[in-house]
Amino acid sequence: MADASRSSPGSRSVSGSGVPAQALSRVRTDVDTALRDDAGGFEAVAVVGRACVELLGIDGASVSVVASARSRQMLYASDAVSDWIESLQFDFGEGPCYEAFDSRVPVLAPDLAASATASWPVFAAAVTERQVGAIFAFPVLSGAISLGSVDLYRVQPGWLASVQLTTALYLVDIAALALRGISADPVTADNGILSLSRDREQVHQATGMVLAALDVSAASALDRLRGYAFARGCGLEEVAADIVARRLAPTELDS
Repeated sequence: MADASRSSPGSRSVSGSGVPAQALSRVRTDVDTALRDDAGGFEAVAVVGRACVELLGIDGASVSVVASARSRQMLYASDAVSDWIESLQFDFGEGPCYEAFDSRVPVLAPDLAASATASWPVFAAAVTERQVGAIFAFPVLSGAISLGSVDLYRVQPGWLASVQLTTALYLVDIAALALRGISADPVTADNGILSLSRDREQVHQATGMVLAALDVSAASALDRLRGYAFARGCGLEEVAADIVARRLAPTELDS
């Protein structure tokens, strides 16, 4: 378990809480409009991501659908750092996004440099080198189903204020509407899980090539890809592309 504080949703009452009710209503309306007008539904997710940055006083936000540590798709990133944080979690197969998804409660790390994040030490070390001070990960839930996560980051460490946390929980509820809209669209979804991007498809293809060549399990093959990428300071997708293009032999992963 990570040494990062967690919180349950608690009260969702707006009255007297300082939560920007009108702004949240507008976000909900914009999401409904985007789901109706945009066949892919990606604009609906972007609406929520932009609202997180605008209403919560954070430096960046991302929204992902998650099936497991080996199946995840980022749908929105507000900036390059958010994109990098999400890619890093996939590369390492660990991080607050996965913990929030698995535990179904928010994972709040207000000071990454001071936290002994035992569940994701490699990820925590990497993000603090990039001067990311705090990360707040929220699971996106639909009843008993975990759909994905919303990840927020700050350059400076520090807690979310009470009104910010409550507002974030409202926005995560709206994110669930957006993700359900995407999952319900037969053009963009497959049994409720969004199709993987080309980069993620290459990772899966490379995993298959490695397991066939080395006669190991899929989990072991992916671990080898991740280990090779980490040891050489490059991205998992880059190593996968080299495997698929046969610039790198699976046997070289153990060298």
